[in-house]
Amino acid sequence: MLAIIVKRIGNAALVMLVVAFIAFMIFQFLGDPVQLMLNSQATQGDRDALRIRLGLDQPVIMQFFTFVVRALHGDFGVSFRNQREVMSLIAERFPATFELVMVSTVLALLVGIPLGVFAAINPKNLAARMARMVSMIGISVPAFVIGIVLILVFSVQLGWLPAFGRGEVVQFGTWSTGLLTPSGRLALIMPSISLALFQISFIMRLVTAEMLEVLRTDYIKFARARGLPDRSVHFRHALKNCMMPVVTMTGMMIGDLIAFALVTETVFQWPGMGLLFVQAVMFIDIPVMAAYLMIVSVIFITLNTIVDFVYLAVDPRLRQAGGGGGGHVR
Repeated sequence: MLAIIVKRIGNAALVMLVVAFIAFMIFQFLGDPVQLMLNSQATQGDRDALRIRLGLDQPVIMQFFTFVVRALHGDFGVSFRNQREVMSLIAERFPATFELVMVSTVLALLVGIPLGVFAAINPKNLAARMARMVSMIGISVPAFVIGIVLILVFSVQLGWLPAFGRGEVVQFGTWSTGLLTPSGRLALIMPSISLALFQISFIMRLVTAEMLEVLRTDYIKFARARGLPDRSVHFRHALKNCMMPVVTMTGMMIGDLIAFALVTETVFQWPGMGLLFVQAVMFIDIPVMAAYLMIVSVIFITLNTIVDFVYLAVDPRLRQAGGGGGGHVR
């Protein structure tokens, strides 16, 4: 077991090293930082001094080593656009993204799992067919289109919900939340629905497929033959054995939502990390782009490693096989 854990941690570290190299290459090929940070009136002496201060006069290998060491300490330099420490900018924006992602994840699980079970145990029901049709729409329609439609209907036409922004927030030290204010909760409704709709559809279809497969197994037939009520068969036996794929997808889903929330945040002008990244791309703010890539990668790898450990804890077959049956390689 210890060898498996060390192996997974080693694999995660190797992946992070590759991601760090990619982020470092962004610095090398997306323009000269000296030209981006200084105005046109700067002298050649100013440029040379800044180049030395940034370590750009060193060999590329040394620059990469310095970049990795600084990244391990959470130091990604200064934003070209805002002239502030990159990590302070991300620390400001992270609570908004985290709040949006967590609400979307809870919404996806609370809606997707019951709909999946209902569609599996009532396959010919009209409501189940409607749910499957809506799930197809949720998977097929891009999130930004859903967001625009929600704004058009609930903000422009009905005037029920705010079209953009986060509403009023409450500060707890460096952490901010809108969940404790009425305007913050209203502002969260449309972005969370827009972000969660694809995940709701995916989880519903996953649970439906797994439930249909489990309901055909012999032990479910034996449970019915023993006279167990349908509620017990469906929820205590069948659903319990469908949850492992859902656990896997939940871990990856949180990473996906954090990584791809930038589209939803842009549509709703939600002041999170995604909007910060989009603005960084528009202004070629290389330190912010590299930091975003590294942080999202760390989140992905951490979540996938945790899911691996959960698999190892609940399925002894994986421990006996040396942990090689993770089953959720991206």
